[in-house]
Amino acid sequence: MTTEMQEITITEDKPLLTGQADSSKQDAELAARILLDQGQEHSVETPHGVLHVTLHGTRNSRRPAILTFHDVGLDSKSCFQPLFKFDEMQEIVKNFTLIHIDAPGQEDGAAVYPAGYQYLSMETIAEMIPAVLQFFNFRTVIGVGVGAGAYILTRFTLANPDSVEGLVLVNIDPNARGWMDWAAQKLSSVTSSLTEQIMSHLFSQEELSSNTDVVQSHRERINKAPHLLNIELFWKTYNSRRDLNLDRSSTFKCPVMLVVGDQAPYEDAAVECNSKLDPTSTSFLKMADAGGLPQLTQPAKLTEAFKYFIQGMGYMASSCMTRLSRSRTTSLSSSYSVEGSRSRSRTLSQGSQGGQMPPSPSQTMEVSC
Repeated sequence: MTTEMQEITITEDKPLLTGQADSSKQDAELAARILLDQGQEHSVETPHGVLHVTLHGTRNSRRPAILTFHDVGLDSKSCFQPLFKFDEMQEIVKNFTLIHIDAPGQEDGAAVYPAGYQYLSMETIAEMIPAVLQFFNFRTVIGVGVGAGAYILTRFTLANPDSVEGLVLVNIDPNARGWMDWAAQKLSSVTSSLTEQIMSHLFSQEELSSNTDVVQSHRERINKAPHLLNIELFWKTYNSRRDLNLDRSSTFKCPVMLVVGDQAPYEDAAVECNSKLDPTSTSFLKMADAGGLPQLTQPAKLTEAFKYFIQGMGYMASSCMTRLSRSRTTSLSSSYSVEGSRSRSRTLSQGSQGGQMPPSPSQTMEVSC
């Protein structure tokens, strides 16, 4: 028997050079950063239909997620992107998972609803949120809502008090529309376009008269929205909202921060809402030069207030104050309420040094900055 010998060539696997390994690691890190920056989009099934949800960060359920809900005429990107991409906000973003919810049919690229479609009520939209928490395996959240989104998150919190550790409500109007509001809305729908009605909801009259860059960009975005019918349905639903029936004795188990810009369309409504909440767990922030959407026009001030709010809840206790506080003196005007009336007030002045502890959420705080 003849045995044939075969020559086998064995190639040596050469390790990557140091430069190549570093380059691969950098590419992987860049890809991860891009993924986190753009967010992971999900379609979440709920008992009342599908919600478009965008998640940023890792699903670290040891801390509550920050859950946002946008206003009418906006989606999660146009409403919150300038705030959560702000430089000073990154210290918060890296410590929490962000969950941005789009109201049904309001996300960019949403399919247009057919004529005669019956849009969901505000209460029903709020009932969709628990399915989102379950989908991402979060037990609790810190809610951040603007306008219609603030109303929806309030509804959700009242129905699910153990699921919310804190609530930030921008431009909240807890009241149903009265007859005068209804008549004014009917007149406006005849004399103004849908776009102008929503613009008057989002921005102050001063901003609309000045026709600022922010106003121009949002007017153009709404005008050109291919799903304008969906926006109109959400707008009508918001205008048909029911009264939240807030009162000091039976409202929230969690701390609440109310935010409104001076001369904003809902300034009076936010002030009234503040009067109905427990003064020992509510802070009220009225922001100067903020207009109708303070998260877009004053992200620095809102970031600092939000950081204080989170610190008061026991998170990020070692965080330093932002450069906003270091660059100027901020006066915090704290008002205390006894038996429903303001009995005394004091002013806390924070100087140029950082690292000071925030006001405790157990104190009622009315802030003008």
